Amino acid sequence: MNERIGELLVKENLLSADQLRQAREGAASKGGRLGAEITQLGFLDEVELTDFVAKQYGVPSINLDDFDIDREVLGLIPEDVALKHGVVPVNRAGSTLILATADPSNIFALDDIKFLTGYNIQPVVASEDAIKRCIDGLYEQADVLEEVMAGFDDSDIDVIQMDDDVDAGELGKEAEDAPVVKLVNLILTDAIKKSCSDIHIEPYEKSFRVRYRIDGVLYEVMKPPMKLKNALTSRVKIMSELDIAERRLPQDGRIKLKLGRGKEMDFRVSVLPTLFGEKIVLRLLDKSNLQLDMTKLGFEEPQLGDFKNCIHQPFGMVLVTGPTGSGKTTTLYSALSELNQVGENLSTAEDPVEFNLGGINQVQMHEDIGLNFAAALRSFLRQDPDIIMVGEIRDFETAEIAVKAALTGHMVLSTLHTNDAPSTVNRLLNMGIEPFLVASSVNCIVAQRLARKVCDNCREPDEEVTVEELVAAGMNEEEAGRVAPVKGGGCSLCSDTGFKGRIAVYEVMVMTEELKEFVLNGASTAEVKREAIRGGMVTLRRSALNKIHEGTTSLSEVYRVSSADY
Repeated sequence: MNERIGELLVKENLLSADQLRQAREGAASKGGRLGAEITQLGFLDEVELTDFVAKQYGVPSINLDDFDIDREVLGLIPEDVALKHGVVPVNRAGSTLILATADPSNIFALDDIKFLTGYNIQPVVASEDAIKRCIDGLYEQADVLEEVMAGFDDSDIDVIQMDDDVDAGELGKEAEDAPVVKLVNLILTDAIKKSCSDIHIEPYEKSFRVRYRIDGVLYEVMKPPMKLKNALTSRVKIMSELDIAERRLPQDGRIKLKLGRGKEMDFRVSVLPTLFGEKIVLRLLDKSNLQLDMTKLGFEEPQLGDFKNCIHQPFGMVLVTGPTGSGKTTTLYSALSELNQVGENLSTAEDPVEFNLGGINQVQMHEDIGLNFAAALRSFLRQDPDIIMVGEIRDFETAEIAVKAALTGHMVLSTLHTNDAPSTVNRLLNMGIEPFLVASSVNCIVAQRLARKVCDNCREPDEEVTVEELVAAGMNEEEAGRVAPVKGGGCSLCSDTGFKGRIAVYEVMVMTEELKEFVLNGASTAEVKREAIRGGMVTLRRSALNKIHEGTTSLSEVYRVSSADY
């Protein structure tokens, strides 16, 4: 914004002379632009300033946040030129390029871009802050796509189990277009490179975005053009062998990709109809990253000993609890791997089967035909079982059969959705299981969460964490004085997040005789927890704090994955 506009704002009583002076000094000291400084100081908001400039020059004003700018149009002006002149190409119509600028009086900038592009320039007014946000977001996104596409060769990517005879109509034809096929392959392979656990493809009213969940946190990676929304969705549905004509109901499928050099990758696909289209979430199932060695999961020594002792009992129930995506399946698979001996018959009921494990009879649930956990469990008991794994205890029927199996000489492993180990007891009682059955069948309950690990490459001491903050988190003063908290400074290996990889935080509650007495007497969750701690149980919060001691994670992660002990 030029100086003349500043003086006009004072003349129109929209700014005081003192405010203009402050804004000029601030812009000069920061090396920024006057208009941006005026809005950042709060003297005017973006819309007021933009409308005023547009009125002065008789030029239309626009809100850049509402525009979906085509990548081809963006490519007409290099990023350094856009930054230099504070402009963004918005659209083109024939030989005219519509250009967003905060200062339509800057003839030198308009002429420079006219010469550079060969288009006639039609300026429109946008705020300097909006232009800066647009340049930062769009050009960075374009760079990411170009970087990923560089040397990208999808000739060695092959979709396995894909039905070539799908009658897809017009949608199918669009989905088979080379740019759409290449974009979907790019999204899938880039997610694998970045070791992400989930891909979210999300349609909104005026935007369409792709996010990756890396180490438990979602990051936006690209905004494909809106016009590709339906074709991209259809392509993923065709790869997953889903019905592309059905857009009103949720659908679930699976993609198996062959990535060259014999490597295969499975994706579990979930399609959900939303207000502005179908949201797709793909869960990456990489068997090469499946950690089956219990000693590397994150158990502390006493916890690991207790857990192993409980799963090696001849009968009883071991329950693993925690929210979705907290690593329960990995813990159960590692337990099954430990128990998988030639002399034992292992059967699992899963929804879905995430990984194929040799030597274990895995059954996929199909609710639509009546094959649920309860039905599978009943069938297992007629199959001469030794060890049974039930994906999840969701209802009284499943819980009742699992308890009976545990009491009749079988080892039963399962999961529940509860916040911690002590509250699992009350969850079973609320389902309708009698207290004496819970007390006599459950060997141990394990609660877990996944905490991000501080990146080894950019690890540094965290000077900002005080002794008082550590005490508030649950340490005693002496212990807090000895701890040296760490954080990640951010580097290329961890994409500047400061974290790389995750480790499980556990709470292992062994059902001792004292705890069983508490359960039989109808004790509350708080009473059960106090007794478990008195008996030596390490809580989730305490386990997370121990990870700070080891220099594995940060204080912010402790608060993210655990709640305070009462």
